[in-house]
Amino acid sequence: MSHRTELGLVLLLAVALTVALLAGRRHSRATQLYEPASTYYSGPTGGRGPYDVLARLGVPVERRRTTLFDLARQVRRRPAVLVVVAPERWLAPAEREAVARYVATGGALVAVGDAGGLTQCLGWDTAPPDSFDFARRDSVAVAVPAGLERLPGVNWVLQSVEQDTLEGRAKRAAELRKPGRPGSLLREDGECESAGRVGADTLLATLHGAPVLVRLRYRGGGRALLVSDDDYFRNRAWRDSDAPELLVPLLVPETRGRVSWDEYHHGHGADGSLTRAVLAWMARSPAGWALWQLVAVALGWLVVTAVRFGPPRPVIDRRRRSPLEHLEALAAGLEGAAGVETAVALTVSGLRRRLSRGSQPPRGDARQWLGALELALPSARGRRAVRRLQDMLTNPGGPERVLGAAQAVEDVWEELRPQAKPAAS
Repeated sequence: MSHRTELGLVLLLAVALTVALLAGRRHSRATQLYEPASTYYSGPTGGRGPYDVLARLGVPVERRRTTLFDLARQVRRRPAVLVVVAPERWLAPAEREAVARYVATGGALVAVGDAGGLTQCLGWDTAPPDSFDFARRDSVAVAVPAGLERLPGVNWVLQSVEQDTLEGRAKRAAELRKPGRPGSLLREDGECESAGRVGADTLLATLHGAPVLVRLRYRGGGRALLVSDDDYFRNRAWRDSDAPELLVPLLVPETRGRVSWDEYHHGHGADGSLTRAVLAWMARSPAGWALWQLVAVALGWLVVTAVRFGPPRPVIDRRRRSPLEHLEALAAGLEGAAGVETAVALTVSGLRRRLSRGSQPPRGDARQWLGALELALPSARGRRAVRRLQDMLTNPGGPERVLGAAQAVEDVWEELRPQAKPAAS
């Protein structure tokens, strides 16, 4: 690759990184006004703050990306605290009943907002405060407990559902269980059988006494923390107020286990494709854009280097061996095979065949032919070479005779080969 090509690729890479950085700056300025209260969102209205705070404090935390149908039956992976923060999807009736059984068997639940129907399942509901102005949408101040300075206002408060309403719903459920009644109607009622509650404590209320945080206690050691407004579990509240000091002691599990955050009902199920998630991240992230541009630069570099422009490059010139070189190689092979006499005779015979005029192989004694050849040669060097061949044919010797015969034949051939004359000027 030439220096100009390398310099061009470096400049192209620098331009791609610059464009990615500028695009990332423009992208970082555009912040979403509203994000789900999920632990996967780190914007002002996201819900990652409580998850990260507990993790840094050493509390075991996890994201649950499966349904809650088997929550009450779990043994090994049973969470110590289940946190459901205003999910985007409503929990199925069977899931709400599973959560109620989980609380009845000693589990701990944190239900924020409507919690996908869990708040109503536990006998409470969310409603706007009495002094709430729908036109101005101003939040209502809360009574700040001692030791804290600032807490966010609320747009929703908790209201207890009347007990006779719960009893009436239980009677209707008993009627639906009679023979002949369709069992599917039990799932259409939207409620679940609540666990046996033994007490309720109001931990935080508005200035007018409307409950905001309520802790419920159940038989068997179960407990549930109801939070009326999901703003208390968003990043902005955990950054700008004393909400962490109020909520962290309530989130730490009293028994050994993990704090499990429901993400399935926020749309983050475990059945998602990893490839699709990576492509989505690369599409919305500035770092992903930079990776795409680097891939494009790499493909362009491959295209440039794979095509050869201009004439072909010179290669090593490999000439064929001359006949004498082949003769020398044959002599060396015969010498290694211990056929000295045969090798010398074949060497002389090859020279005689090349110097003969006819197509028929020459006949007669090779010594007589060599004598005639000696007289015909014009130079002393050629005559000496012929005499060496005569001595090798006549006198016995070792394997060195084969190589000597080949060299003598080469000298004779060089003497008899016509020399190229220079062109006349």
